[in-house]
Amino acid sequence: MSLTGPARWSTAISRIRLEGADARRFLHGQSSQAIELAASGSCLPTCLISPTGRMRALALVRPDDSGADLLVIAGDGAAVHQALDRVLFPADRVKLGPVEAATLVRWIGAAASENAPELLSPGVDLGASAAQPAWLQLPGEPLPAWLEALPELSTEAVEQLRLRQGFPAAPGELNDHTNPFELGLAPWVSLNKGCYVGQETLAKLATYDGVKQQLRHWRCGAAGSCPPGTTLFAASGERAGVITSAFAGPEGMEGLALVRRGALEAEELLAAGADGTANSGVALQISVPAGFVAPPVGAGGMN
Repeated sequence: MSLTGPARWSTAISRIRLEGADARRFLHGQSSQAIELAASGSCLPTCLISPTGRMRALALVRPDDSGADLLVIAGDGAAVHQALDRVLFPADRVKLGPVEAATLVRWIGAAASENAPELLSPGVDLGASAAQPAWLQLPGEPLPAWLEALPELSTEAVEQLRLRQGFPAAPGELNDHTNPFELGLAPWVSLNKGCYVGQETLAKLATYDGVKQQLRHWRCGAAGSCPPGTTLFAASGERAGVITSAFAGPEGMEGLALVRRGALEAEELLAAGADGTANSGVALQISVPAGFVAPPVGAGGMN
């Protein structure tokens, strides 16, 4: 992927509006970020997870004086809405709005007005870099002129960027088998907030260094088939992980994989061949994605 200047790309997302005095408290208890005391106008990254700490979706929360917007930027917005509605009690002073379509516009490189106050600035990597903000485009609203002027990345270039940054997507990385720390999402999790869904699991993972696998980028210049689900092996022949995403581009095959703890330092792993073993496998170069944040160790708390 060769880029000579700033460029943008757009992704369809889901917007769920929560109105009422308890909106922040409710989202605080249903996601991984400290939301209840957040300032109006801020933008907070959060993971929506199961009681066992498994990934359901990634979202941004924008609290305001009358409630909050929940922007589901990766994962199934309808499933998130259903899960929230299921745990919303009549005593909660929250009105859960419908799932609405929206668009998240991201870009790489410096843009003319990227410090505009209307931008989403959660302070985490949304697929370009940790410092890069994003633009929320609602239906019927035009892009600002400075953003419209940027060329649009091709679908292939967007996928390459996602893989190299290590930004997780469903179903390969966001599913019932992964947790936030495995995916490099430590900044999306607060370990010092009050009780929330999945807190006990994530606190134990942090306190006892319990993360058993981590997301890695892989690359293979040779021809070969390495679809998601392909088993990875270490040079010793031991199972080392599994491929979660794959892309065939002009520079060869590349993608993401969940690599077991014992193989995290390996610079090369073997992808299983047609017989399911490493005997006829393809050698893959392994590296840490640019946006991956290492899991916390010994930082868990049960406050």
